[in-house]
Amino acid sequence: MADAYAPPTKVRHAMDYQTAVAPPASRPATRAPMLAGIAVGLLQAATPLVFWWLDSATVYALGLVVIAPIYIGFAVADGRPKIIAAESTVAFAFVVVAAAAITGSPWLLVAGLAGHGLKDLWQHRTHFVANTRWWPPFCMVVDWVVAAIIALEIAAGASFG
Repeated sequence: MADAYAPPTKVRHAMDYQTAVAPPASRPATRAPMLAGIAVGLLQAATPLVFWWLDSATVYALGLVVIAPIYIGFAVADGRPKIIAAESTVAFAFVVVAAAAITGSPWLLVAGLAGHGLKDLWQHRTHFVANTRWWPPFCMVVDWVVAAIIALEIAAGASFG
């Protein structure tokens, strides 16, 4: 006698086949945001040229600070108090790092941007904040492109003060 609670064999095999053959849904959905992130990252890395009267460290720090209200906005749109509190706390930490980088080591900018990229990667994988499918991969790439360019500028001896 067949077990009444066991799933039908054909359905189980069909699901296994679909799972094995179907590409992950997130790859094509994140390709365009990631490519856009490269372009925006290159533009953001050039912002000290636009604000030539400010120190590069100040311009890059302002860029890092501008990220904070965006994530707080996503948290508010999500609506869960724990998400709002967590995102606000993390945003405040990045504001502190950015402020310290203005007069401190420019490596703080690299650490802040790279760290924010890691936070974006974590958020994309966990879906911590609802309805942000494309934003974390986009922002992650922007952050890492700018962090890499700043690191290259530091290595090349560029002045940030």
